[in-house]
Amino acid sequence: MMPLLDPAVLFFAVGLLAGVLRSDLEVPPQVARFLSLYLLMALGLKGGFALSAGGLPADGLAAIGLALVMATLVPLAGWWLLRRVAAPADALAVAAAYGSVSAVTFVTAHQQLEQLGLPPGGHMTAAMVLMESPALLIALMLRSRLAATAHTGSPVQVGTSGGAATLGWGGGGGSTGGGWSRLLQPLREACTHGTQLLLLGALAIGWISGEAGQKVMHPFTGDLFKGLLAFFLLDMGVQVARQLGAVRQASGWLLAYAVLGPLAHALIALLLAGLVGLSTGDAAMLMVLAASASYIVVPAALRQAVPEANPALYLGLALGVTFPLNLLLGIPLYTAMARGVLGG
Repeated sequence: MMPLLDPAVLFFAVGLLAGVLRSDLEVPPQVARFLSLYLLMALGLKGGFALSAGGLPADGLAAIGLALVMATLVPLAGWWLLRRVAAPADALAVAAAYGSVSAVTFVTAHQQLEQLGLPPGGHMTAAMVLMESPALLIALMLRSRLAATAHTGSPVQVGTSGGAATLGWGGGGGSTGGGWSRLLQPLREACTHGTQLLLLGALAIGWISGEAGQKVMHPFTGDLFKGLLAFFLLDMGVQVARQLGAVRQASGWLLAYAVLGPLAHALIALLLAGLVGLSTGDAAMLMVLAASASYIVVPAALRQAVPEANPALYLGLALGVTFPLNLLLGIPLYTAMARGVLGG
């Protein structure tokens, strides 16, 4: 089946169209929350069952290592580039969002790769979880470095797309214990976020229960998965349409980054995957992860970590531009590139 003809992707397009046309089509928030939790639990269990069956081979460790390399490289490169075209606070926030990953993009890619006979190893679920937090940690460190350049008690003027703002913690300066406490709180919350804990817990349960657990949970992780994914992507299409207004306010440079940055990240991931000899499925999934952007965990933490940044900007770019592009075009493109270079 062609990826663009996948029913789940087509339901996303229906939701996007409904949002653009301002239809009253809407998935109740409680239902959308349940669907999100279900998909994360099912995905974690699938990864755990795969790990239980095949263990953690050397290429699995290599894949996780590359995932951490990309989770470090992408936000640093994004900051280096974006600080030239955006206010420091906005550059930090956008770089952090694009340095992290999208669980929904991962779920959709996982399902499509399975249909193509290129299932990624269970270790890629662990890789996705580990890629969530490094970008936020880097953003916190860079923010602290910027604040430390000010004199004690004189916060740095950094500005945002909406005007001047401060980067600091008041009279105590950037070196106070209270400042570090407020810096590390968002990181702690990101590391203990419900999505992280659910994925890790489901991964552990799948690994511990093994084949017996897989048989018991098959209707949950197998038969229901595709239909509920389609229902969830219908809601995501509506949510993406609601971000289009914020996207129109972004500068041309930031829009270009939201479109071309993920492609560059995917190409780097493919190069690294080829160098270490990852399987085609793992390489394609690494490309998807490197090309995705977080619009749930990291943006929620950024509201506290970098309050000077414009949430509509980094959330709008991640959800309104990069997410639909990856879902509709990116996943099939990255898969085709991985197959073309690595075979399969």
